[in-house]
Amino acid sequence: MQTEVLTMALVGCGNIARAHWRGIRNHAPRIKVTAVVDSNPDNAASMSERTGAAAYSSLSEALVRGSFDAVDLMLPHDLHEEAAIKAFRAGKHVLLEKPMAPDLAGCERIMKAAKEADTVFMIAEQAQYWPDIKRARELIEDGQIGQVVTARACFYDPLPLNSTKDDGVPWRFRLVHAGGGICIDGGAHWIRPLRMLLGEVSEVIATMGSHIPKMEGESWVQALIRFDSGVTGSFEALLSAGVMGPTEDFRITGTTGEVVIEHGRDGRLMLFNDAHPNGAPVMDAFQGKVDSYGFELNDFSLAVIESKTLEAPPEYSLGELRTALAMYRSVKSQNWEKVW
Repeated sequence: MQTEVLTMALVGCGNIARAHWRGIRNHAPRIKVTAVVDSNPDNAASMSERTGAAAYSSLSEALVRGSFDAVDLMLPHDLHEEAAIKAFRAGKHVLLEKPMAPDLAGCERIMKAAKEADTVFMIAEQAQYWPDIKRARELIEDGQIGQVVTARACFYDPLPLNSTKDDGVPWRFRLVHAGGGICIDGGAHWIRPLRMLLGEVSEVIATMGSHIPKMEGESWVQALIRFDSGVTGSFEALLSAGVMGPTEDFRITGTTGEVVIEHGRDGRLMLFNDAHPNGAPVMDAFQGKVDSYGFELNDFSLAVIESKTLEAPPEYSLGELRTALAMYRSVKSQNWEKVW
């Protein structure tokens, strides 16, 4: 594409859109937002004021009246397929929030439309761009903790961050909209780093339940994940309205040491080995997660403008969805379930 700037429509103007807009302003200088879309006129007006872009009440209206080359789709999961295919048929480049769709059949239809459109297609999984995960992978590959023995991922999310409501109930609480609970949604941001650090997932076994009123999908999960390498790790996810104590996001244990990524605003990437028996702080682990929205949007813009290869193709995002779906099957079968 022969242009210096990528014009974009932000479709869905909720909390995630504000994070994407901050990312664009701070880390994606070649994106210009020229349209914002939301069925809620207040949301559309608010984002229009933030961005200076024209506001539209529907993607169909924006495609007819607006001027942009790409869409950033930030909608409930059940709306992903319709919106993505509509954008592809209009010849737009598509950045689509994870999961691609709530089920694999929907993903196949989206990928078929993307291939026919021959435009850039990317799944927005910001964990792919977390600097602490990239640095942790370098430490592991450099042999700083020896051979990996096991790993733990712990995703604890406070309820207020998930309380955007539709008729009094968050859309994420409804299976018809979300396709599941915490595994298919926020849990994907912890499954992706595990795949980046340990390789592809082979099979899982899980137990889960819900303790949040009106939440139809799971609000907690405990799972074991076996990777193609033979390493087995654990995955914990919890949505909580209560007070939670400190924990770490990730702990990768090797034969000679550990890499630990602490949780929270003061979290750090820590290295423990013979040279650092009390732990050496390697880098801040929080700010990079905040900035990652901008990193992913910048990657998308460069793929369109300069034909840069994406850090992760859209097909790679099926790993998180397949892992979540395998967990759901495992709860029913009470057995290990294959992911691929």
